[in-house]
Amino acid sequence: MTDTSYNDRHFDPLDMNNYKVEKLPKMQKSKFERIMAMCGAPLAILVFILFNWVIDISFLPSAAEKSMLAIFLAGLILWMTEAIPNYLTSLIIILLIVLTGVIGQKEAFAQLGHPVMWLNILSFVLASMLVKTRVAKRFALWFVLKFGRSAQGIFFSFMIINIVLSAFISATTAKATILLPIFMVVCAIYGAADGNRNNFGRNLVLQNLFQINVAATGFMTGSGAHLLAISLFMGAYGSTIGYSDWFVACFPMTIVIILLGWIIGVKLIFPMKKEEQKPQIEGGMERLRGELESMGRMSFEEYKAIAIFVGVLIMWATDKLHGLDATTVAFIGAVIALLPGIGVVKWNDVDIPWHLMLFSAGAYTLGAGLESTKLPETLVNQFFDSLGVTADTPFWVLYVALTFMMMFSGLIFESKTMRTLIFVPIALSVEQKFAFPPLSLAFPVAMLIEHVYVLPFNSKPAALLYNTNQYSWSDTFKFGITMMVISWLLILLWGGTVLKWLGYTPGLW
Repeated sequence: MTDTSYNDRHFDPLDMNNYKVEKLPKMQKSKFERIMAMCGAPLAILVFILFNWVIDISFLPSAAEKSMLAIFLAGLILWMTEAIPNYLTSLIIILLIVLTGVIGQKEAFAQLGHPVMWLNILSFVLASMLVKTRVAKRFALWFVLKFGRSAQGIFFSFMIINIVLSAFISATTAKATILLPIFMVVCAIYGAADGNRNNFGRNLVLQNLFQINVAATGFMTGSGAHLLAISLFMGAYGSTIGYSDWFVACFPMTIVIILLGWIIGVKLIFPMKKEEQKPQIEGGMERLRGELESMGRMSFEEYKAIAIFVGVLIMWATDKLHGLDATTVAFIGAVIALLPGIGVVKWNDVDIPWHLMLFSAGAYTLGAGLESTKLPETLVNQFFDSLGVTADTPFWVLYVALTFMMMFSGLIFESKTMRTLIFVPIALSVEQKFAFPPLSLAFPVAMLIEHVYVLPFNSKPAALLYNTNQYSWSDTFKFGITMMVISWLLILLWGGTVLKWLGYTPGLW
């Protein structure tokens, strides 16, 4: 439910200031969500007490395993119901893990200093550099004006913009915030403004939502959840994959999915009439041009920001040549960006969402507890034993099942971190139990982390863009669920071809 009171008679549809995040209507929680929030805390406490002290689970003989299961289930309930802020749930999880003796205080508290946490923080430093110098906004405006001379040209422009920004900015919400004012003005130019919906507006906003999320899949640093997955890989095998490894395996699939999304959305689900493909407001693109011109010529600071980030990207892409991992490279870039007289930002300019960092620290501590107790492995073994599954089970059966669960869990769970924390350890345990090649299941599962675009509560960008009032729940579900099914079928094809050629899977047929 949204409040559309911002559309008054003074509303100028071509004014970018009207589409700032703070001016958009806020989505109110539904009655069901409010009930869930009220029940979340008591239910979490009850579950923790039952599984930790009351219920006897014969296949969990140690107190640490029982406590870990109780903490995991209670944390999951709190995260899902949002009974308390997510960062507070994480702090409670860390405290409980220490108090119950699952892992020691030093190891639990050290997760805030995990290399992946540092990579998250430093990525926000680099992203803030691009936002503060307005390089990201200038690039988006220039690209739309240069190549968006037709409706189809505009769609392809935003496609390229989203892919490029995904290499620079790891936070999908930040990308949505940067691009929203630009594509909303373009929607207005094509007649979708002030409460008027048409298929151009539906397509443009839903395509951006889809691309903001999916384009992140192409880059190891495209999402903090990717970094968590890699941390879990490291915990299981003591080694992991590099930036270039991820890029080679994931980027081609990302391009295929984005192109399929454009065909399905623009050509099949929301086909546009001829009049919807023509600007409805005279001089509309000139307003965008005026916005770009008002920024003036590129400053020396902008050139420095571009140079720093391109340098970081090159070093990330060539990690096998110089041997520096992604975190160390990000350290180098952030230090240069912050250096007085040389860099382009001060610490006060850096926008680091510390509540998300604390949330991530809780997730990593939970991951450390799961790894220490081997709880996922125990649960997987018990589950397969109860089903009578033997070592003769074909790889493709488990591949299909795990990728299906990971993909469609995006309809239920809001947090990508939570889905990663649940399904990646399960995939790692399954491949170890059946002696499949390392990462043959966990890597394909991790490649599906970003599919969180079907319903408004599935991710923060989905909630943000739904408030633009350009589409309905049925619109986003129709497009989103179609792309989920297609993307899942594609990961099956990828597992039997590309991932087999790269040596990750034994193939599916």
